[in-house]
Amino acid sequence: MFDGNGMSRRSFLKQTGAGLVAASAFPTIIPSRAFGANDRVNLAIVGVHGRGGSHISNFGSQKDVHIAKLVDIDKNLLPGNVKEIQQKYGYAPAMEQDFRRVLEDKEIDAITFAIPNHWHALAAIWAAQAGKHVYVEKPASHSMWEGQQMINASRKHNTLMQVGFQNRSSKSVQAAIKLLRDGGIGKVYMARGLCHKWRGNIGHYPDGPMRADEKVALTLDSQGNGQPYTADYLKNVNYDMWIGPREVRPFNRNRFHYNWHWQWPTGNGDTGNQGPHQLDVGRWGLGKDEDPVRIRSTGGYFAYENSDQTTPNTQTSVFEYADGTIFEFSTRGLNTNHDGGIMIGDIWYGSEGRLEIDDGGRWKTYMGRKDEPGPNSDNIRGGSHFETFINAIRSGKREDLTCDIAEGVRSSNLAHMANISYRLGRELRTNGKTAGFLNDTEANAMMKDTYRAPYVVPNLG
Repeated sequence: MFDGNGMSRRSFLKQTGAGLVAASAFPTIIPSRAFGANDRVNLAIVGVHGRGGSHISNFGSQKDVHIAKLVDIDKNLLPGNVKEIQQKYGYAPAMEQDFRRVLEDKEIDAITFAIPNHWHALAAIWAAQAGKHVYVEKPASHSMWEGQQMINASRKHNTLMQVGFQNRSSKSVQAAIKLLRDGGIGKVYMARGLCHKWRGNIGHYPDGPMRADEKVALTLDSQGNGQPYTADYLKNVNYDMWIGPREVRPFNRNRFHYNWHWQWPTGNGDTGNQGPHQLDVGRWGLGKDEDPVRIRSTGGYFAYENSDQTTPNTQTSVFEYADGTIFEFSTRGLNTNHDGGIMIGDIWYGSEGRLEIDDGGRWKTYMGRKDEPGPNSDNIRGGSHFETFINAIRSGKREDLTCDIAEGVRSSNLAHMANISYRLGRELRTNGKTAGFLNDTEANAMMKDTYRAPYVVPNLG
């Protein structure tokens, strides 16, 4: 359990300092089969709604990558995606509703997950235990404790596990980080992350299926779809499995496709949705491989009434590191100004200048008191996070990943720390090295979710 100075080594392996270094060691992977440079990699893609479409297009277009199976608890979504793959790539993958069937398939080399946050850890761990390599979207986990179990599973079963922080594979972003590390703007003392993304009101809906003619709220899903989930539609949905580890609640469209982001049991708000990308890049640029020692997050849900959303749409988080370095993070889901032309991105401040980078990886520097233009990302292109994952599978080398699970967990935990501070309404403290909060039983208890059998994330510590 937890003690007054954080979590004990026995119940939770250290995520920082020597503990993380040990967990991040890079042994050669022992794959289920040896790969040649041109051998086909067989994939299963779990979750085809929203982000899953990017998995289909980015993996499907790679040479010698075969999407063998598409999986979704919502069978309504599968035929259209199969048809698209057949038209683009000339073959039709098999369809599954329960991804556990994929775990039994010895022909599947890797599984990619574009599924709700509350499923990330358990799905990835089950896949690793079945000997499958894993690509899992951000944030790595729904809670801090889950992230460590994912690291443990990847190491124990010698499988690769990459988190979907795509900026890690961008040549442009890599060049920006190198410039920061090389002192291009002097000594970096502060960074700001921006997650300024307008979000509409999801409204309020009663539990249960919808009528076919029922109107839907402004913000529906990542494609702006207004599909009413009627009783006929829900006949093709395995809702019990969608709930998975969480407490059973009646179906409600505001707890289903995409809107699950705005509910604490399944999502992490925009600080834990769009935010993890900028939290990751900001931390990377600061060169921080440890936890902050002080965390404070405030905010609220503003402007909209009669809404089912439980997460904030406006949130300001401040992380302070042991050396005094500050990382500010701003989440704004309503009308707001940009910062240097950036709405989603990061800014680093140094003794000689600053570097601004947007969500597309384009960056500029401004130097000295006159704010004179410095180096920028013009003519720097390339880098695919999806290709990185496939290349690492073929090489069998963990170091060929650009965002191994241990790296992804570190960045995801910033969002989790901020949300715990926000929900408790007070500052949190750590020692920066061992997992857990100092002298804070209440905050430490929030590092771990509760689970519903049989969907229980195992303790692999």
